[in-house]
Amino acid sequence: MLKPIGKRNSRLERSDWLGGRRKPPRLRPRELGYGVLERLGFGSRAPEATGLPGAMLSEVLLVSAPGKVILHGEHAVVHGKAALAVALNLRTFLRLQPHSNEKVGLNLPNIGIRRAWDVASLQLLDTSFLGHGDSAALTAEHVEKLKEVAGFPEDCVDPECLAVLAFLYLYLSICRSQRALPSLDVTVWSELPTGAGLGSSAAYSVCLAAALLTVCEEIPNPLKDGEAVSRWTEENLELINKWAFQGERVIHGNPSGVDNTVSTWGGALRYQQGKISSLKRPLALKILLINTKVPRSTKALVANVRSRLLKFPEIVAPLLTSIDAISLECERVLGAMAAAPTPDHYLVLEELIDMNQHHLNALGVGHASLDRLCQVTMAHGLHSKLTGAGGGGCGITLLRPDLERPEVEATKRALSNCGFDCWETSIGAPGVSVHTATSLDTSVQQALDSL
Repeated sequence: MLKPIGKRNSRLERSDWLGGRRKPPRLRPRELGYGVLERLGFGSRAPEATGLPGAMLSEVLLVSAPGKVILHGEHAVVHGKAALAVALNLRTFLRLQPHSNEKVGLNLPNIGIRRAWDVASLQLLDTSFLGHGDSAALTAEHVEKLKEVAGFPEDCVDPECLAVLAFLYLYLSICRSQRALPSLDVTVWSELPTGAGLGSSAAYSVCLAAALLTVCEEIPNPLKDGEAVSRWTEENLELINKWAFQGERVIHGNPSGVDNTVSTWGGALRYQQGKISSLKRPLALKILLINTKVPRSTKALVANVRSRLLKFPEIVAPLLTSIDAISLECERVLGAMAAAPTPDHYLVLEELIDMNQHHLNALGVGHASLDRLCQVTMAHGLHSKLTGAGGGGCGITLLRPDLERPEVEATKRALSNCGFDCWETSIGAPGVSVHTATSLDTSVQQALDSL
């Protein structure tokens, strides 16, 4: 059973991944003298030996974690209704390479980040202010201290800054159990677009937590001889999820915990009034994920729905109740499909998609780009809805198993002709996993190896 982590809804539009934690971009250790360290409130103890402490793992570690989409329940969840979140099989990949060069490197090519720190300088820090993986550990003051250490201004809230801070927080918090901080290089590359409400920051945090916990031997590497892909035990996933939530708190402040929980366990879950519960692992459903590339403000859209509810309570409240019923019916159908899927199940899912999209339009969170998306896919006999905040952003289209390949390709071309980005993928994907290099697609291997 999944343990609920967090209280509020995650901000759908702030999705980033960064990581890193310590000095400014190119500040050398000698330029950050002991006087500065003492001024920041850190100890002045001499650094211990660096490298690979103890029996720490020395081989390359390859980890991946999925993104997420909201299947049903957008906006209604803000008002106490259920939301169904499912793991999206567009994944974030991490490669961790231990070494003995007394450096810690972070490379995030999707957002143009390449940073490195001297382990000896990081070793000087008094890390007693850092958390221990529980949901109450991290405070705003801790984040401000991390910014000071990393050389970022106090008002820095851009994705690059927050990603670096998340990395540094997790690296220093998890690895301080070692006799000496480990030297390593971390590269994170993702198939997920950032800022699209698809859980890219959570997938980033989950990958970091899993890799750092494994390399520091806080959890075992589950990959056995002869296996290409493996997953951790439930107990270890709980620990990964706790630390990933801390990374999300660095990035988002007060996330709900939904995104990191979906990315850790995969499959599908229900979120309602702060409670997270796993669903029976659903059948992997094929979808098109479409990014209209129309920017939107989640905060403004949520506020508009609330305003409409206050203005027309007898109209909007039933809409929210109906959306809740759609979510619960979808949950029931997915449960039945896990046992024995039938063509009728797909027809019901399509009807639910259509009804929910109309309800969301009635709430005022639609957009002309999303209307166009639905029209294009409907012309090819397919059914679509927005996912996330709406007002642009992303939509999903269900692909039935009986679809002919030419029809799918024609739909993708038509969507591309509208200026949309389109991915053919699946939902209900596996959660965080560890891989052998040969198990990764060639494109992923090339992306990681070329960096």
